[in-house]
Amino acid sequence: MSVPATMKMPALPDEGSLSRYLAEIRKFPMLEPEEEFMLAKAWREHGDSDAAHKLVTSHLRLVAKIAMGYRGYGLPVSELIAEGNVGMMQAVKRFEPDKGFRLATYAMWWIRAAIQEYILRSWSLVKIGTTAAQKKLFFNLRRLKGKISALEEGDLRPEHVAQIAHKLAVPEADVVSMNRRLAAPDHSLNAPLRVDGEGEWQDWLVDDTPDQESRLAEKEELDIRRSLLAQAMGGLSDRERDILQRRRLVEEPVTLEDLSQEYGISRERVRQIEVRAFEKLQKAMRGAARNTKVGLLAEQKA
Repeated sequence: MSVPATMKMPALPDEGSLSRYLAEIRKFPMLEPEEEFMLAKAWREHGDSDAAHKLVTSHLRLVAKIAMGYRGYGLPVSELIAEGNVGMMQAVKRFEPDKGFRLATYAMWWIRAAIQEYILRSWSLVKIGTTAAQKKLFFNLRRLKGKISALEEGDLRPEHVAQIAHKLAVPEADVVSMNRRLAAPDHSLNAPLRVDGEGEWQDWLVDDTPDQESRLAEKEELDIRRSLLAQAMGGLSDRERDILQRRRLVEEPVTLEDLSQEYGISRERVRQIEVRAFEKLQKAMRGAARNTKVGLLAEQKA
């Protein structure tokens, strides 16, 4: 059961009509505890979409208030509110009224999580904040820098780094790295190197992937190895081939015990057959490889 996607919501504001949006959402009444409980029960037990709508719209002011707290990240407030509204809908979907607490207490966590995830996705082209500790650092670094009057500095002083790292329980290196990330915005790889516009930054990027000739050579070598292996396997007996394949050429090798029971021999005997088969295989592949090299040299001389 999910909150209806067609739920009618107030039009989200652009940057110039925020006050009008705030005035509009104030028209939705706040719910008394008993009314909220009954609406939540109606939605949870009977899928009453009208009840879900009242639960969501009565908390739009909470969403807007939380979204306002994230304006310092340079993203449009309308987008922050939109993401917060999604989090609010998720909270209504999962809210369990029988547990005895108010919806707002539960919903604020979903609202913040939705907004923070959106900020992390949108703030930088390079993914940041992959762990809970890094997310905590991302969203608290500006506040803590403000407390120690370090907002206008470049690199933090060592004592400030140590203080913030201790406060958030993260490594000092993470504090330094995150501070530099926040201070240096992303730049386009298509940006010109010079004022005259000739040449771009991406022209100086080094491609570490193998070139076409290297990939072709690797493929040919792999094909030769596979061919040599197939030839060498043909020189083994059926039992040797089966034991070697199941012991050394699969991701999950069969145990000596299982093979000993299958063939009616001891575990030690299975191990001996495996070792002997592997030695025969190595010898055959070396011989075939030498013959292949000799043949190639003969072709080149001819």
